[in-house]
Amino acid sequence: MNNPKNDIIKTISSMAGMYSEYEIFTDWVKVMALSIQNSCWLNHDKCWQEREKMYNAIFNKYGKETIVKFSEMMAWLTEAYEEEISDILGEIFMSKEFGSSTAGQFFTPFHISEMTADIATLSDNQGYYSINEPSCGSGGMIVAVAKILQKRGIPYQKKMRVVAQDLDWNAVYMCYVQMSLLGIYGIAVQGSTLTDPYDERQTERSHILYTPKRMGALI
Repeated sequence: MNNPKNDIIKTISSMAGMYSEYEIFTDWVKVMALSIQNSCWLNHDKCWQEREKMYNAIFNKYGKETIVKFSEMMAWLTEAYEEEISDILGEIFMSKEFGSSTAGQFFTPFHISEMTADIATLSDNQGYYSINEPSCGSGGMIVAVAKILQKRGIPYQKKMRVVAQDLDWNAVYMCYVQMSLLGIYGIAVQGSTLTDPYDERQTERSHILYTPKRMGALI
């Protein structure tokens, strides 16, 4: 039986050699995030150009063959979400023990996030579910809320409003990709929530990624 998540894990392992599995995974996630954001941003301003440079740097680092594999893995990732809403990127991250080998990051198991979301999810007076996630990690809690709303017959793509922030760019990219592919209306912000919380008037755009749903675009 086809298992998209396992296909991604096996492909990452098969690509390791010159670069570690962790580096391959984080570059893959970054490529996805940059390509999604820039494909939705019609104004090719300085921020857009800088992100294009980052994308091209990864392309040149690996070459066309690896970028093709990155595209295949993104297709599998999309397929995995179609089968079941889950914290796929966080699960891959933890299954490879990337957290313990890098910055000591450990993402909450998805069934715990799902249970927490089921208990805590309440609608506000406007009928929207506003989520401000100050340490978003891979976005597991946000994904869990989306799953709970779907189970309740509530269209989360229309009802959720999300601000997700994290100090680590890799976490921001993971969260952004998952929100984007699930059609969630939100932004992912890089920065310390304690010392530099998101402010729509002051936070630099280079530190913000807007989901396609937030920008009124389709991917």
